[in-house]
Amino acid sequence: MPSVAWLVARMLVVAAGLLASPGVTAAPHEYQVKAAFLLNFTRFVEWPASAFSAPESPFVVGVFGHDPFGADLDRMVTGESVNGRPLTVRRVRSAAEASKCQILFIHQSEDRRLDELMAALDRHSTLTVSDLPGAAQRGVMIRLVTEGGHVRMRVNVESARAAALLISSNLLRSAEIVPNPESR
Repeated sequence: MPSVAWLVARMLVVAAGLLASPGVTAAPHEYQVKAAFLLNFTRFVEWPASAFSAPESPFVVGVFGHDPFGADLDRMVTGESVNGRPLTVRRVRSAAEASKCQILFIHQSEDRRLDELMAALDRHSTLTVSDLPGAAQRGVMIRLVTEGGHVRMRVNVESARAAALLISSNLLRSAEIVPNPESR
């Protein structure tokens, strides 16, 4: 498994590469960094074979709700693969579509539908990621939080474990662990 330092360096390189133009130097914006996190989660999480409908199925990163990434996420996955599977991005509108994703980013715009979506994804091997306040306490596996200009992770390990996902200890070292409300 790559180190956390490698993860951070890769995210910054990928995000900065999106902006690279002659004579232009700009810091990556928040959702470029979050897109890089999504891409790098593929290297720090293990999915069971049952997460794919067939051996040749692509590895799908889904965006549920408003798409804050625009073309940046699509550019980042171009030519990338995960364990020999091509990486692809889909915009999804229903729980049925979401259940076919290996990673699902749930935008803040879906606050009122979050509990219904999480219930529909129960026991599916879909890594759920959101920037919605309180999302990790509501069962989302990884909440991306922007604090002081930095993106940080809050991880609900119990939700990931229930979905048969294994999150690397290298990733967990740089995250705040959030328990399920039922386990308190």
